[in-house]
Amino acid sequence: MNEQLVLVTGGTGFIAQHCMLALLNAGYRVRATVRSLAREAEVRANLRAGGVDAGVRLSFVAAELESDSGWARAAAGCAYVLHGASPTPSGDQVSEDAWVRPAVDGNLRVLRAARDAGVKRVVLTSAFGAIGVGHAPKLRPFNESDWSNLDAPLWPYQRSKTLAERAAWDFVAGEGDGLELSAINPVTVLGPALGADYSHSIRLIRNMLVGMPGCPKVNTCVVDVRDVADLHLRAMRDPAAKGERFLATAGDSLWMIDIARVLREHLGAAAGRVPTRTLPNWMVRLAALRNPALRGMVPLLGVNLNASGDKARRVLGWSPRSREEAILASADSLIRLGLLAHH
Repeated sequence: MNEQLVLVTGGTGFIAQHCMLALLNAGYRVRATVRSLAREAEVRANLRAGGVDAGVRLSFVAAELESDSGWARAAAGCAYVLHGASPTPSGDQVSEDAWVRPAVDGNLRVLRAARDAGVKRVVLTSAFGAIGVGHAPKLRPFNESDWSNLDAPLWPYQRSKTLAERAAWDFVAGEGDGLELSAINPVTVLGPALGADYSHSIRLIRNMLVGMPGCPKVNTCVVDVRDVADLHLRAMRDPAAKGERFLATAGDSLWMIDIARVLREHLGAAAGRVPTRTLPNWMVRLAALRNPALRGMVPLLGVNLNASGDKARRVLGWSPRSREEAILASADSLIRLGLLAHH
């Protein structure tokens, strides 16, 4: 048994909970931050759904990105920190600042607390949104040397992820005092949902299964959340990961219609409502005028967002599941948990 204590921030998150499962299965003790301790029972239930009854090996501390309160206590005695907490402001009038400020300040709060507590390494959950957005079409897949173009009209989420990751690297270089940092940049994260509060990415699979008029011509790489968690652990433990960022992607990018095709080929009757056609770009642009939620999609129409996961395979020996397995695991969990009827 490995009795080292690892802090996982944003314990109600989809990736965070799969990281907690991986850590507990590897024998670590886990402390999770949540905005409200009222959600402890829900997190424990989700981990049980993932096959782990954590018992006393899991503890909780209340802390949120917008406040200093709780972070020193959260980091105390921890060997490592997996920092996945990220702001998700909601409502129609959310300003860009409401995304960027908590993301940047939150990263700095966590890094400061980790440094002051003598933590060895922080693994930051960044995003493909900090790598591959706002560029002219590229002839090669995106890799870890790329950064999203802040001069382009980025979605607030993508801008917040880019600025927050940059701030983290700057902090460790200037004020880290020996604290090590690695960053994981996942593409669209699929795989098994553990409960009703699942990720934005899995909503895409759900929308296909319950029926949508067609697929926008949007392109993405995919990766299974269990492999994202495995990559976090590798980046936490391997000396070679110090000071490096790693794209988490299971293979070449897919168009939405390709994802729909995987569902139709494997799920039989359960995929009866999955779309069979690609929507013309003009139709999506028109719909976006009326539906603000679609606006962020417009700059991505027809853009190839292929990315390479070669570095993680080469440096850390990472070996992810196939794209098909990630897609189908999402669908199977939604069906198994009865999450298609409600929501």
